[in-house]
Amino acid sequence: MKCNPPIAKARTMRRMMILLSVLGSFAIGCAHAQPSYPDHLVRLVVPYPPGGITDTLARLIASRVSDMWNQKMIVENRPGASGNIGMADVARSRPDGYTLVFGNTSTIAINPSLFKNLSFDPAKDFVPVTEVASVSNVLLVAPDFPAKTLGELIALAKSKPGTLSFASNGIGSSNHLAGELLKTTAGIDMLHVPYKSTTEAVVDLTAGRVSVMFGDFTTSIPFIKSGRLRALAVTSAKRTPQLPDVPTMIESGLPGLVITPWWGIFAPAGTPKPIIEKLNHDIVAVLNSKEVLAYLSAQATDVVGNSPEAFAELIKGEAERWGKVVKASGATLD
Repeated sequence: MKCNPPIAKARTMRRMMILLSVLGSFAIGCAHAQPSYPDHLVRLVVPYPPGGITDTLARLIASRVSDMWNQKMIVENRPGASGNIGMADVARSRPDGYTLVFGNTSTIAINPSLFKNLSFDPAKDFVPVTEVASVSNVLLVAPDFPAKTLGELIALAKSKPGTLSFASNGIGSSNHLAGELLKTTAGIDMLHVPYKSTTEAVVDLTAGRVSVMFGDFTTSIPFIKSGRLRALAVTSAKRTPQLPDVPTMIESGLPGLVITPWWGIFAPAGTPKPIIEKLNHDIVAVLNSKEVLAYLSAQATDVVGNSPEAFAELIKGEAERWGKVVKASGATLD
């Protein structure tokens, strides 16, 4: 006995609906069975040696994020070539969220203009996750340096062109370019004296062998508090609570000299957006925790924790600004 065509068609349709339902349930079950990010160790590359402020900040975040995830985020130091070795390592990594880099003003905004043959392009090879923090710089002199204010320093430099000098921890470093920006903004001539490390530069500054130096706030505070160095001005937009009597560059007559070096976390370009969003959400939550806020405040470091989009806008402006300073200074490295 043959089935009526309408009845056969109805049976076929029912079988197809059952099959689709089974396949749908299987797919949902598989989706739930797949582990969510992160399901194994995450590597946060610091392109500098252990012990510096970049390394300290990275380890602070990695420790707190590990606790939140119940999954390890480890810091891996990959120093060399002014941070370029570690940056290039991450640029070549798989864009799956398991290799990140802790970049800063130098590696992201300065080095592309400074190095002739950079093996990565920060604008194309990385996607920002969040700006972690920023810090003021402070213009330092020895206690017996004749100028007591920034205005007096500028007047002294103009009265004796080329006789004053400024120290840095290397050609193209952020404090080197801060000095170059001071020269062009104030219209003065000073000799740049690069050192291999901040420690060596500070030794010669305290001894009076160089005239001035821009130091990062965290490292400089102990020297200022102990009287071994004197602060002429800070480079933040407002005075800092740690040095309430020290004026800003703006107050001292140089409104174009707001300099706040920053740090941030980046992933390789092509990392899926949901992973970037999760990283941003969780890292920002860590940055806004009471313990982290209190610790960084004590280090005179300002927590940021912004969106990837806001961070990208900052980077664009910073790259343009420091690119002009690098060009004006004539600094270049191979």
